[in-house]
Order: sequence, then structure tokens, then C-alpha cells
Amino acid sequence: LALALALPSVALENGLARTPPMGWLSWERFRCNVDCQADPRNCISEQLFFEMADRLAEDGWRELGYEYINIDDCWSAKQRDAAGHLVPDPKRFPSGIKALADYVHARGLKLGIYGDLGIFTCGGYPGTTLENVKQDAQTFAAWGVDMLKLDGCYSSAEEQAKGYPEMARALNATGRPIVYSCSWPAYQGGLPPKVNYPILAEICNLWRNYGDIQDSWDSVLSIVDWFFTNQDVLQPAAGPGHWNDPDMLIIGNFGLSYEQSRSQMALWTVMAAPLLMSTDLRTISPSAKEILQNRLMIQINQDPLGIQGRRIVKEKSQIEVFLRPLSRAASALVFFSRRTDMPFRYTTSLAKLHFPEDAVYEVQDVYVGKIVGALRTADNFSVVINPSGVVMWYLRPTALPVQPWHIVRQQAPG
Repeated sequence: LALALALPSVALENGLARTPPMGWLSWERFRCNVDCQADPRNCISEQLFFEMADRLAEDGWRELGYEYINIDDCWSAKQRDAAGHLVPDPKRFPSGIKALADYVHARGLKLGIYGDLGIFTCGGYPGTTLENVKQDAQTFAAWGVDMLKLDGCYSSAEEQAKGYPEMARALNATGRPIVYSCSWPAYQGGLPPKVNYPILAEICNLWRNYGDIQDSWDSVLSIVDWFFTNQDVLQPAAGPGHWNDPDMLIIGNFGLSYEQSRSQMALWTVMAAPLLMSTDLRTISPSAKEILQNRLMIQINQDPLGIQGRRIVKEKSQIEVFLRPLSRAASALVFFSRRTDMPFRYTTSLAKLHFPEDAVYEVQDVYVGKIVGALRTADNFSVVINPSGVVMWYLRPTALPVQPWHIVRQQAPG
């Protein structure tokens, strides 16, 4: 990052991703399955993306904000063409990426694509070395791509420090609005001094800070632990146009129970995380779909203030409380149980959670949808949280004290 610090201080703000991007990404569920002969339905091919675009457009996802269809690794041919351009695999993407983008755009959606700042992609396909950055940005723009995820396999720290800002400039120079997702910090350990978040926020719209999510509850917990252990560094970095990305939603796959699925959705929402699903939308269960299509949850995730939430309480009873401030002095509270025995009754008050004195809130249960009732700051209340589950509340003020509330921006209470 020393090289990045030496760059001219030109803000690379592109006006995009004012709220966390929402959509679908192929990687976690479909990986690098390129055997279309043995598994034509699930291989990385244009057919998979045509079908997922249809599902986003026809099954109520698009209207809720899930607008990106994102191709991940293993889409390209094994070599560039004679002119040095990236080209899609001719057997798996016979129509080409431009035709796929046109298909996606015709359905009111946007197309994302994957590249890697290195000799090869992580899956062994042609990477984008420094001399290819400008050419590849122009190729993606010509195809009609709307988001680029740029990985970092097979590259050095020096190449990353030069190449990630270079790609931001190259994308902006195309004149096409392309949301820029960087994996840069994940390759540098995700923390200062190797990662400079104020600079990163000027270069990328979202960034992967940590390792890939896997289809397991242990993986989800490892991500939650890392993000909230390091919240003092990460939380101030997020905001409109630049987001921490804890990786994909795996709700609807094989590794999470119903309660754990609800927990991932709530915790990603309180983190102001991009909501990029990686599941088979053709066969998704009604219960998983209900979690992912929760309107109030999405409203909270997409709150225009864009403040990332924090963990404010960590109890010996293995109950944790997370708080995200929202616009109009509202807030979201998540009560999360790491217990594995039985439902737990947790008692507290808004006063103990550092809400302003003499305030009154209307409380709505995000998953149940019902108004729980009015709650004064001093009132004790109890919630019953299932093992590895959450209770999530949306609090709207009905009476507030004179002083505005900016507590999460200023301090880490509790």
C-alpha cells in the first residue's frame, strides 16, 4: 500500500453503489464447475446466467433490489485472443458476454463479471496483469458490464498496490458506470498498517476484507467474529459508495439451518453488507426465499445513511447485541444467540443499550412483521432467542429528547 499512498490524491468516486449492492453471484454455489457435458444444468455457462436472470426478473427479486447477476471465475477461454483480448469460453458462452449483458439488461437487471489482478485467475484462467488493465477495462465496458469483481491471486503486494487503483481509473475512463469490487484488502490481511481504509474507500465501491465464505455455520461465525472483533477499524470505512464485503449469502444451500439462515441475513444487514446471494434460485425453498425477500430487512440494509452497525454487548451467557443507526433517528437491534442448548430468555433495557434517556420507540419485529409495542428507554424487556438464532427489531422514535443521537459514530458503548 506504500505505492498507493504515493499516487496523486485524485478521488476516484464514481457516484455508484450509494447503498450496498444486491443481487446474485455464482461462486459459492456453482464454483468452477466447467463440465457442461456431465452437468449441463449446473456448469458455468451462459445458460446458467440466462436462467438466473429469468428467476431474478420473474420471482419478485428484482422489485426488492436484487439487480446484479454476477459471473465469477472460470468464464473465459484458457487463452486471450490474437489481439490480447479476454474472450469467453466459446463452448460454454457461445453467444458471447455482450449478448448475455443485453439479455440481462432487457430484464431490468445488471451484469457483473470477474477478473483477477495477476498472471492467472484463482481458477487458472487468464489474469489481468498491469499491462492489460486498460485493455480489459475497455473490453468489459464494450460488453456492457455493470460491475467488476477484481480478485488478487497470482500477484504481489506491489502489483496490487499499483494495479487496483489503476483499474479504478481505467474503469472510470471508459465512461461506463461500472461498480468496482476489490479483493485487495483480503490479500493483505484486512487490517492496518497494510490496509489503508481511507485510501481504499476512494478507489473501490466494495471490497473483500477476509477469506471466502464456505457452506457452513462455522464459516459464517468465523466471518462474524473477524468483522466484529475488528469493528473499530472496519466500521468507519463503510458508507455510501464504499462498503465492507463479508462475502456471499449462503441462505438456501446445504450448510445452514433455518435459524442460522435468519441469523446470517440479520447480521449481514446490520453490517450494511452487500446482499449477493449464491444459491440455486431455480430450486430455492419457500422458507429460504422468505428470509431473503423480507422487505423490512432489505429496507434496513439499504438505509440511505449507510452507517455500518456494531456489536455493543457480548454477554457471558453467549448472547450478543448488535446496533445499527438508521435514518430518521430509527435503529435496528439484533439479539443473537451463540448457545446450542435451548431457547434463551434475555432481559435488558434500551437504557442499558445506551439509547437516549426519556425516548419512546415503536418496536417492530423484523421477521414476524408485527409491531411489538411502544417501549420507553427505561423499560425492561425480554426476548426469547433460539439457539444460533436471532431476534431482530426495528425501532422508530415516537418521542425523542432534544439531543440528536450519533452514539455509534462517536463511541463503542458497552
